[in-house]
Amino acid sequence: MTPSESDRLLAVVLRTRITIFVGHFGSGKTEIAVNLAYQMRDRGEQVTLVDLDVVKPYFRSRGLIEDLEARGIRMVAPRDEFAHADLPIVVPEVRAAVGQATAGLCRVLIDVGGAEVGARVLGSIPGLTDPAVTDVLFVVNGNRPFAETTEAVVAMLRDIEQVSRLKVHGLVANTHLMDETTVQIVCDGIDLAESVGAATDLPVRFCAVRSTLADAVRSRAPRMPLLAVERHIMPPLELQRPGQRRRSSVL
Repeated sequence: MTPSESDRLLAVVLRTRITIFVGHFGSGKTEIAVNLAYQMRDRGEQVTLVDLDVVKPYFRSRGLIEDLEARGIRMVAPRDEFAHADLPIVVPEVRAAVGQATAGLCRVLIDVGGAEVGARVLGSIPGLTDPAVTDVLFVVNGNRPFAETTEAVVAMLRDIEQVSRLKVHGLVANTHLMDETTVQIVCDGIDLAESVGAATDLPVRFCAVRSTLADAVRSRAPRMPLLAVERHIMPPLELQRPGQRRRSSVL
């Protein structure tokens, strides 16, 4: 993705100072948030990534904390003995980050746990209800359980809105099969997201796609903004090359 393409995509995403990613379990919220954090930082933004996943102790963006902070991205998440706790811990730094974003001091990306279980924690954080400040994006991955149809996705979206007490403002198409993803799978996922959008009157803001497939998808869906993503987050049991640090999470 060229700098101009990246800038256009980020202009679509960065409508507010705070962007929250919600969706089904394993829909790809974490990888999208991490890739956006890197791209935003590369263009000079002050970025804070908030890990609010209280559902999966081994599949969280906090697994990349050293790399994120080495690049100048602030990471907000439980640390030390609480780093992998499967508990609804909301650290005070989350509220501080929201306040800083509201004051225009930084951009904040919030990576939320899956389904309504993970989204429930959002209701305990003040300052997120103003759509001029906070954008809530629902990630649609049609290859996740209970997310294969328009009706199933809409039902989950409404459940998340109810428990989080926040309205979803837009959709992200992110249907994939990890390394087995094809251009057709991505395009079918765009169709599903657009069907959900038609049923909810919500726009599909962009499609996340592996960088190796981005050009081919762009030729099939030229009007859809694309976020070309690199895979930063690996399953905990995936074999690594000698000397390579194992990272835990899923795309």
